[in-house]
Amino acid sequence: MPLNDLPWWRWRARLRSALHMLSDPGFQREAWLAGRAGYGDVTDAVYRLVEDTWLDRWSAEKYVGTIFRDSAEATLVDVAVLRVVQILHEVGADAPAAVYLEHPGWPEAVRAAREAHVLLAANDGDDPDAPPRSLDILRILTQV
Repeated sequence: MPLNDLPWWRWRARLRSALHMLSDPGFQREAWLAGRAGYGDVTDAVYRLVEDTWLDRWSAEKYVGTIFRDSAEATLVDVAVLRVVQILHEVGADAPAAVYLEHPGWPEAVRAAREAHVLLAANDGDDPDAPPRSLDILRILTQV
């Protein structure tokens, strides 16, 4: 299914981008720890995950039919958001990537993000194992 068949597909694209980056430890080492330009940082990914949707305040179930295709997607996204936002609150929004990645809860956050990412990517007909796209590519894909 194409990504843009949902009413709020741009929000889905940004959220998927965040989940993709949060779910890939290799990417995190190569981009965030190395300071590679074009991909933002951990805090940027967390904000893309929740900024438009307020998923840090209410359930993704609210967006079934607009951002999410079904309750299965919403449930996995809720778990990922909970894990990642909890770490954000513990380490602070301005913490360097290494502090996030060394947090004892980070592997569980990565696993939850991976489960959500794989389901959303598969439901959109995308390869979940492709490398994350840069933020510039994300901007181009979500332009009107």
